[in-house]
Amino acid sequence: MKKILIAFDGIHFSKSAFDFAKKLHEISPVLLTGVFLPQISYANVWSYGEGIGGPLFVPSLDDSETEAIEKNISLFEDLCKRNDIEFRIRKDFTDLALPELRKESRFTDLMLLGSETFYENMGTGDPNTYLKDALHGIECPAIVVPNLFRFPTSNILAYDGSASSVFAIKQFIYLLPEFLDNKTMLINITSNEQKSIPDEAYIEELTSRHFKDLTITKLDIDPKKYFSTWIADRESSILISGSFGRTSFSNVFKKSFIADVIKEHKVPVFIAHK
Repeated sequence: MKKILIAFDGIHFSKSAFDFAKKLHEISPVLLTGVFLPQISYANVWSYGEGIGGPLFVPSLDDSETEAIEKNISLFEDLCKRNDIEFRIRKDFTDLALPELRKESRFTDLMLLGSETFYENMGTGDPNTYLKDALHGIECPAIVVPNLFRFPTSNILAYDGSASSVFAIKQFIYLLPEFLDNKTMLINITSNEQKSIPDEAYIEELTSRHFKDLTITKLDIDPKKYFSTWIADRESSILISGSFGRTSFSNVFKKSFIADVIKEHKVPVFIAHK
């Protein structure tokens, strides 16, 4: 049984994230923890918790927001009960939200986030900066779930030869064995100047031990311009990516197409970093 965390932001209830957890539970039972935060952005949740002298205090809630959060808690509780999902609720975040939320992720296998909440909160900010700030503090892998999605029947492994991309693939293997029978495509997404796939024999040895239906290919496209179009035809897929840490970013993230995929609500994106 996995422990899965969903962080709900203020008045937003991510039905897509809950539905993804529900599908995982149907395959193998999970413990689902709902964290109900005041209406602050996910970026602030993580980035403001670093580099300051003391804990960050969350602004006081007004009556309408308190009522909205209580309604979301009731909805979450009702949905869990109706679907026979064991659950926990964390809602006492009026004082010291951020250290507790980060601690919660430390003791969680997997976190689910609704991508509609990312971009409602983002405003006019740069997607790359927003996602880096939002995800660098999470101490477990995360899946960013589109508002509308098809539960994955195929996997797309984003591999650029970096340690972080391999780490993400291994985390996906260990955490979600229910996906290993899916048709799987490992795509190399380094620059076109590099003609061969980095350490191809090694990555083939690893991935073919786990994925029964695996193909390995090098995409000869400019990922920054065309990747979101390429993946639009693969709506029943999940994309696996690494390197959303603070100091080391893979070519995947530098070219921003992972952010574009999330922004355009194409497919769920599994993200893991050391």
